[in-house]
Amino acid sequence: MPAEKSSLHIRNKHRHPYDFDQLISCVPELKQYVFTNAYSTVTINFSIPKAVKLLNKALLQNFYRIQDWDIPEDNLCPPIPGRADYVHYIADLLAEYRNTIPEGASVKGLDIGTGANLVYPLIAYHEYGWKMTGTDINESSLANAREILEHNPHLSSAVQLKYQSESDYVFRNIIGTEDRFMFTMCNPPFHDSEEAAIKGNIRKTKNLGKPKSRKPLFNFGGQQSELWCEGGELAFVKRMINESTLYSSQVLWFTSLISKKDNLPQLTALLKNIQAVDFKIIDMAQGQKISRILAWTFIPEEERKNWLL
Repeated sequence: MPAEKSSLHIRNKHRHPYDFDQLISCVPELKQYVFTNAYSTVTINFSIPKAVKLLNKALLQNFYRIQDWDIPEDNLCPPIPGRADYVHYIADLLAEYRNTIPEGASVKGLDIGTGANLVYPLIAYHEYGWKMTGTDINESSLANAREILEHNPHLSSAVQLKYQSESDYVFRNIIGTEDRFMFTMCNPPFHDSEEAAIKGNIRKTKNLGKPKSRKPLFNFGGQQSELWCEGGELAFVKRMINESTLYSSQVLWFTSLISKKDNLPQLTALLKNIQAVDFKIIDMAQGQKISRILAWTFIPEEERKNWLL
């Protein structure tokens, strides 16, 4: 029996090994991709995009009551356990100055770059009842996200989608003058070019034991806006930090995933320069993958407990 995934957040539903019999009962098509490896562990081949997508579909149905989840083949198919971790660590952040985690529709969150998969809002609503807004610069991605919502009418009042019409901006066009959010979240594009994204995927598929092919095949999918942008993760988050100053009184905590640890010194120096009241670096881990959340606020500590109440 595989060990519990102790690196995941204590409230993460995916700390225990997958029950593939249960998952296959949710999505029968998954069965053809399930096998027992050389270590006697029941698993799937994570280098096969179709297998990863079907696993996600089963996980979302089994654990989060999401029906008929699907995404186009060329869109990012995120690993569900890691996405759930981000949501749970945000819950801890919001609970820091309270006795309990704030739950329900009074907690409003903003997911920057929600993509076609809509995973963060789906998990955030199911786990804590939060009201979420998902944004994206890709209209086709948002169209697919709307289809997911149409298949899940219980989410109609819980999840809103907004199109970002100007790719140079993060919060402009999205946060209105009357809007207030307890948090923002983002999984920024990591690479600075398509070439870098392809090289990164070749390294990843090699680690998964899959032979190289002439045509790059992203096992977790991904379009340009999801995987790379000019300047990569560092430039994107710098832009987000600078723009956050314009909405300093409307958001309790701004947050972003940071995949590359070497980016933190420049980002924290920028936060000090723009006079953020506080910032935190929250470590996360999923297997061998190490990541962290960078969170910052302009709200004084004594005001945070009663913020939005």
